[in-house]
Amino acid sequence: MDVRRVVEIWNPSARSVGTGYLVADRLVLTAFHAVAPGEAECEVRALAGGSWAAAELLWPETPPDLDRAPRADAALLRVTASEWAPLAGEPVRWGGFDPGAPAGREEEERIACLAVGFPRAEVRDDIRDTKQIAGHVERLTGLKSGLFTVHVDRVATPSRGGPGAGSADPGPSRWAGASGAALFARGHLIGVLTEDRARDYEADQLRAVPVAALADLPGFTMALKASGVRFALADLADLREPDAPGTRTAYDVGVPRGMNNLPEPPSRHFVGRQEVLAGLARALSAADGPRARVIHGLGGVGKSTLALHYAYDHRDAYSLVWWIRADSPDLITADLAALAQRVRGERRSGTTDDEEADWATGWLQAHPGWLLVFDNAERPGDVHAVTGQLRSAGRYVVTTRYRHGWHAEPLALGVLDEESSLTLLTELSGDHGSDETSLLAEELGHLPLALEQAGSYVGRTGTSVSDYRALVATHPARMADAAPDGPGATDRTVARVWGVTVNQLVRQSPDSADVLLLASWYAPEGIPRALFAPLVGDAMLVDEAVATLADYSMITVNGPTFSVHRAVQWMGRTQVAEDPQRPGERIAELKEMAFLLLLKHFPEDPTDVRAWPECAALLPHVEALLDRLPPAEDGGLMVLLLHRAATYLLEQGSSAQTLRLCERLVEVAERVEGELDPITLAVRGNLAIAARRAGDPGRALLLEEKSVADHVRAYGPDDPRTLRAKGGLAAVWLEEGEVRRGAALEAEIHAGLLRSLGPDHVDTIVSLGRLAHAHSMLGEHERNRDLCEQAVERCLRIFGPDSPRTLLHRVNLASAHDLAGDAERSVTELRQALADCVPVLGAPHDTSLLARENLAHLLARLGEFAEAVDLFAEVDELTARRYGPESHRAVRTRATLERARARLESVATADGAADETGPGRGGGSPAPDARGISTDE
Repeated sequence: MDVRRVVEIWNPSARSVGTGYLVADRLVLTAFHAVAPGEAECEVRALAGGSWAAAELLWPETPPDLDRAPRADAALLRVTASEWAPLAGEPVRWGGFDPGAPAGREEEERIACLAVGFPRAEVRDDIRDTKQIAGHVERLTGLKSGLFTVHVDRVATPSRGGPGAGSADPGPSRWAGASGAALFARGHLIGVLTEDRARDYEADQLRAVPVAALADLPGFTMALKASGVRFALADLADLREPDAPGTRTAYDVGVPRGMNNLPEPPSRHFVGRQEVLAGLARALSAADGPRARVIHGLGGVGKSTLALHYAYDHRDAYSLVWWIRADSPDLITADLAALAQRVRGERRSGTTDDEEADWATGWLQAHPGWLLVFDNAERPGDVHAVTGQLRSAGRYVVTTRYRHGWHAEPLALGVLDEESSLTLLTELSGDHGSDETSLLAEELGHLPLALEQAGSYVGRTGTSVSDYRALVATHPARMADAAPDGPGATDRTVARVWGVTVNQLVRQSPDSADVLLLASWYAPEGIPRALFAPLVGDAMLVDEAVATLADYSMITVNGPTFSVHRAVQWMGRTQVAEDPQRPGERIAELKEMAFLLLLKHFPEDPTDVRAWPECAALLPHVEALLDRLPPAEDGGLMVLLLHRAATYLLEQGSSAQTLRLCERLVEVAERVEGELDPITLAVRGNLAIAARRAGDPGRALLLEEKSVADHVRAYGPDDPRTLRAKGGLAAVWLEEGEVRRGAALEAEIHAGLLRSLGPDHVDTIVSLGRLAHAHSMLGEHERNRDLCEQAVERCLRIFGPDSPRTLLHRVNLASAHDLAGDAERSVTELRQALADCVPVLGAPHDTSLLARENLAHLLARLGEFAEAVDLFAEVDELTARRYGPESHRAVRTRATLERARARLESVATADGAADETGPGRGGGSPAPDARGISTDE
């Protein structure tokens, strides 16, 4: 199965959604009921995203009677949009089996199968996401009907919102939207999913039409043949069962050519290596040449620089270029895991780095034509554990200090020749070819790293080359030009060279030294220079210190931020016993200062959108500091910093990253503050939210239940803090489809807050808004409107007309009128709410955006397309300004605007013939109505 061929289907006439599968470049196989009625005006959208594309029904020519012939529930759509981009790949393989034939083995009665669809259960924030549907076909079920019964038993199945199995009304199917998904078994397309058997069973059994049955229907194979599709059924009995049916394979996703994670652009100071670089390129590009090169030599000789120049210059020649830190097996695993995440666009929930790395190795085996760079490898065996599996699939380059033990062509990289060394020193120091320069180059062993730093120091400070030679002589820093005998020898030599520069900074520019040593505790890149003003005095002094460090080539400046080489950072965090300029006490002080500066600068309110850019800039440094500080050293202030960082991540909708941070936060809070401390109880709520976002509702439920129990222990069952904790539990239930249970708990919470705090307390009013939302989810729109009216009345009386809370509840009430059937009143109140929001909150504020977008959708539904398009354009521009043009919200609003414009054009062409635009299809919701009710305050 090629998941890239999975498409979403939108039926504007029925306002319904479905799933399809591209069996040819422009031919989509789906369920007939997903495109009927109105099958002549369907639209499809590729899994990779983009705009909806028009499609027309190609087959069947006559609508089937599905009540009498359920095996005819299939359709072929032809994509007619000119902008549709075809997908490369192997032809679809078709398969089937004779259900009545002897199975031969008991296990053959259950055929493992796999499908991917867009069920209603996977809608989040109006975005339809995919759901893996893995299980088995019950071979002996449906012998008379000729339909497959698919038992979903290899993945989590969604719950339903209605009564249980066997009920006359099982409620809406949580599988809705997956109709039309292609069913695969043993690598062959065997059927089309059509029905949820929830009326007869729990929500884990689906029905599918076999493709073998479609072959008997008039016109099906002819339609395939006309589109260039060869239809030949393979007998599954003759095919071997995959080792791991129902799991994702390495064949499911490709990447754009040239995708890479190269750490930085190559340095412009690149001398004496052109011939070696050209030879490396010739060797790796030859069809019959070696598939690997091991670049070995001294530390600091430029191995990584050479590899980076090659990878950067030839990145478009490879399908993928991936840089792997090979200092240890753990780092190799982590970077392969990062590759898996980049290829898939996400990290699978609950997997370890080892499992992700194994997936990446399989993907590389199946997608040849890549280049891997294993940088700074310490031991051949660490790299061979990966490359031994990949020898014939791509190319790889290894940089290492070790010469022996490699199973690849060696490339010994020596130090620079004298002429190149002098050129480099001269470019950096400004000393044009003096005898002292030649002597310094020789004393430094022509090692590029040492030459760069020494030349930068001399050029910046004006120190003579002879004086610098004397400084080097006091730290026996001459480096051998041969390969080291063992690990660590070259590091010690390079450390002495760095030590000369750092210690000179301590004496002549203490601010610069402190900035460098303190920055050693942060992430290597993107270090904001504004962090250091409290350290050195003011911003001007920071600028001078940064300029000094950049001139020494100790850092790389990029506008308001700078980066530090990781080896320099390692030295800055390490005490050298014989170094009086950097005693252990000073290093400890700077470590503490690094933490306090992050705490000082990290915004106190990470929920404020205006603070998000600063939060994003500081978050990598919070994570780096956590990596470098053992949890045992975390104290109460660390709880505060982690809480801010976790809150920001939750605002961004992160998952695995947020979960790891919240786990450490809870661990520290429990140890430092105690199990029932208010801070500990509060941060557990963040962990529950993170678990929910990471796709682990079971863990979230356990955390919320524990939170409620702990609040009861700490405060009693009726304390407002306990009631607020219950709100998290209610949210889990509502999100997981237990709407009535969640609504009942929300009602209990609100009643408790009424008793304890009274109707006018802010917590009670917030609870009232959440309760209104719960009733809206139940379809009780009149009750929703009544509660919204109560919320607005209280907000006006307590907070006044210009309060953000008042304005938010007014927008909710205006939208509630529409849900209750009073569209005209909704239009009037949305217009007034929008007019009142903008002067107070600003046009880009969430509440203003909500009012504007809801008004646009409502006007479009009422046929006022011209004004709706204008409003959608305003929403698009404001959303891009607030969240960034590539954020998921901006992408959604942009797609909505494009559809609205297209609809306006079609209406104008039809001389005013009106039809609905299908508001909300940008998110692919099964019930595409974008009238929003917000509960966020």
